[in-house]
Amino acid sequence: MLKGRHLIEPRDFSLEELDEIFSLAEKIIKNKEDYLDKCRGKLLASLFYEPSTRTRFSFEAAMYRLGGQVVGFSEARSSSVSKGESVADTIKTVACYADIAVMRHPKEGAPLLASQNTDMPIINAGDGGHEHPTQTLTDLLTIRILKKEFSNQTIGLCGDLKFGRTVHSLVKALKRYSNINFVFISPHELEIPEYIKDDLEKNSYYETENLDEVIDKLDILYMTRVQKERFFNEEDYLRLKDSYILTNEKLKNAKEDLIIMHPLPRVNEIAVEVDSDKRAKYFDQARYGMYVRMALILKLLGVE
Repeated sequence: MLKGRHLIEPRDFSLEELDEIFSLAEKIIKNKEDYLDKCRGKLLASLFYEPSTRTRFSFEAAMYRLGGQVVGFSEARSSSVSKGESVADTIKTVACYADIAVMRHPKEGAPLLASQNTDMPIINAGDGGHEHPTQTLTDLLTIRILKKEFSNQTIGLCGDLKFGRTVHSLVKALKRYSNINFVFISPHELEIPEYIKDDLEKNSYYETENLDEVIDKLDILYMTRVQKERFFNEEDYLRLKDSYILTNEKLKNAKEDLIIMHPLPRVNEIAVEVDSDKRAKYFDQARYGMYVRMALILKLLGVE
């Protein structure tokens, strides 16, 4: 059902199609050996115009663990982009060699443009401050495994909600489930964009600048860093970068079954001391990311 499709934003897939991906990811986790040769002879093009650790590594690890191979670049300067080649021409050329491509780009809409110029499946690995759908798949799989359901959750999203593409994608994805309550925690300057809120029911979200006043109500706390690379003014970044720092002290009033998530990289918004708290799940989250990307690759290639 997903063979040959593109993933540009989370809503490209129905809830039933997402469930297919998550079910396959859970099968892979339980029986890794069954999938070691599924992509033998297949080639993934890894097109990263922006720096990345987790997303690029997890995609490449996913393809290698499926028995496939990877080609690509990890910065635009090492490709013909440095000579002025367009995204459309790049993807048409890459499609001559590869079976599937994953693209991260600083400009919003670049992966969409790529998908409009090829029949090869394109996966958006982050476009500017817009979307990051495979991080959303990672986040949803984490919630599914650890909370057993998506519905009836109160999720606090804390930090940079203005530029945080992971936040934007996650909110869009979770709003499709029943009885989801969002708590948006940020300084005024980094509030979640109006177009995201306009798409939500008025009684389904609450905004605050104070994490302490709401932490006891949360089932999930999704921390984010203040992203230096999205600021034009370094003074604004320095003023806002330490707005929220999660510590053991702050967690004293939190629920025992809270799960703490973070798309990573972490700077200092979660103190290292929190890593030993049983509620800290961000490194588990990173591990689940590889498995959900394995499942996605298999589905889009139709080789399950």
